[in-house]
Amino acid sequence: MSSTILQSGLMSSPKNMKELCLYAKQARKDRARGHRLKHSHEKLCSGLTDKEWNAVVTRQKSSFAKGKSFAYTARWNDYKVNYKTNKL
Repeated sequence: MSSTILQSGLMSSPKNMKELCLYAKQARKDRARGHRLKHSHEKLCSGLTDKEWNAVVTRQKSSFAKGKSFAYTARWNDYKVNYKTNKL
């Protein structure tokens, strides 16, 4: 029983365990080769220019002022009451 070999180098339908192992190995190699070809840019990618690098904005960790609570500020703002020493 022989299986036909496709143009990609893989067998069309493996008939026994040895052919299946060979098929899996070849498929893995073809997937890896395709991945390398897809992601090799042949040195088309380069670093950023100074202008591009300076245009990149990266935010850093920020902590904001918590602000005082009502008991520290507004509770004691009695603007309508005039405290004069002679009326006490």
